[in-house]
Amino acid sequence: MLSKRVIACLDVKDGRLAKSIKFVNTKEIGDPVEKARQYYQDGLDELVLYDITASSDKRDIMIEVVEKVASQIFIPFSVGGGIRSVQDATKLRMAGAEKINVNSAAVKDPELITRCSHAIGAQSTVLSMDVLRVRAGRAIPSGYEIVINGGRTRMGIDAVQWAVRGEALGAGELVVNSIDADGTLEGYEIKLTRMVADSVGIPVIASGGAGKPEHLYEVLSEGRADAALVASMVHYGEYTVGEIKAYLNTRDVKIRMRY
Repeated sequence: MLSKRVIACLDVKDGRLAKSIKFVNTKEIGDPVEKARQYYQDGLDELVLYDITASSDKRDIMIEVVEKVASQIFIPFSVGGGIRSVQDATKLRMAGAEKINVNSAAVKDPELITRCSHAIGAQSTVLSMDVLRVRAGRAIPSGYEIVINGGRTRMGIDAVQWAVRGEALGAGELVVNSIDADGTLEGYEIKLTRMVADSVGIPVIASGGAGKPEHLYEVLSEGRADAALVASMVHYGEYTVGEIKAYLNTRDVKIRMRY
């Protein structure tokens, strides 16, 4: 059995670390480079950085921030936001990203996943999915719908069906981000995560809602996620990465410990 992973997420806006609740009321909370270094030193397994306004602003990701963060860490580093072409993906890889995350642009142009997968490898091509519970009256079989442009635009696409298609198109990993749970600290969307994990054969990263170590245990076990993404619970100093991993270790979750 592969080890489960703890991944920290850095949402970056205008070059600064930011955090929102359900994708609104975004506030600046610090320096992404400093946080990246801190989490790496504390035993983090992987880091993901999202330029959260690149797609909605229709601009390229801030390469200089990616380069600065990459210089501080020696763990897998994934980057997303504003990736619309193989050229964008290649540029990020050259800036230090091991993996790239496609999201809004892939929904609009699904073959982008295939092009990136062929160019840089499936293991480096991550499909990131922003998901909302379905409003009454919308015909979405799973009850969860894909949204794009930072949660602004509902697409009428079933989240589980999109995950399955993403794998078929060449994605090597999925991030399942629940906007309903984002920033609430009340726990992951277990039902959604498990439906996706049961439907695909590639690793699934649960995102949105982590508030305490027990939440990670739940989504890694009941939700069948391969990795759990954390943000607020470490950004605000409630828990350290080391404390989270130590707790998971006590619950017999196979996790990489730094001794």
